[in-house]
Amino acid sequence: MGRFLGFLLFFLGLFISVAIADWNILNLKTKNGLNMSLKNYCESWRMNVELHNIQNFQVVPQECVSHIGKYVTSTQYQVDSERTIEECLVYLSTGCTLNKDGIDVWLFDIDDTLLSTVGEQLNLTSLEEWMRQGKAPVLEYSLKLFNELKSRGVQIILVSSRREHLRSATIDNLVDVGYHGWTSLILRGPEDELDGVQKFKANVRKQLIGDGYRIWGILGDQYSSFEGLPSVKRTFKLPNPLYHVA
Repeated sequence: MGRFLGFLLFFLGLFISVAIADWNILNLKTKNGLNMSLKNYCESWRMNVELHNIQNFQVVPQECVSHIGKYVTSTQYQVDSERTIEECLVYLSTGCTLNKDGIDVWLFDIDDTLLSTVGEQLNLTSLEEWMRQGKAPVLEYSLKLFNELKSRGVQIILVSSRREHLRSATIDNLVDVGYHGWTSLILRGPEDELDGVQKFKANVRKQLIGDGYRIWGILGDQYSSFEGLPSVKRTFKLPNPLYHVA
């Protein structure tokens, strides 16, 4: 979880006003001569994070804190997220030949995929203390997909970069908000600490495929949930411009 807190103090300054007139980017133009507003700059930054063109950032640019904060609390964020889930459901109905033999699988990340952590990240210690309380709210659109997969006989495996010592709190939190009946919950043990999240999750996929599972899809909010080999049939990314997990 070393980069899980990429935006660290993001929400401490969430609604701090930005002195637009003093921001030097407003005195510049794009290479094509277009005038650039603060909104243009921040929206472009957010979009390029989602496209994975911007990687390994440590914090949201201070000038964009208010803009990004408004996005993740907006109707647009909800619509973007729900569209992701609708595409999952379309794929499930048209692109998955389920055999219902117990080895059809879908993988889910947890944080900002099944549960929301928006507004809680300060540092690793305080974040884990908050996780230990098991109070993260549900992301309703993900619960919809979760339940649809269950109804179709797909095995659900949760793969999270949370540490193993948070297992009990994580299970309680998931159950309390409505997630029931997953097949297994895989968290990072001490042996995984030296690996990045991407390698850890790729190793999990390798093990599952080696055990004979057919992984039809993955839902997550970070590219590290999908990258690396082995790949799977389809991956779906929820929007998250707040932090980057490698």
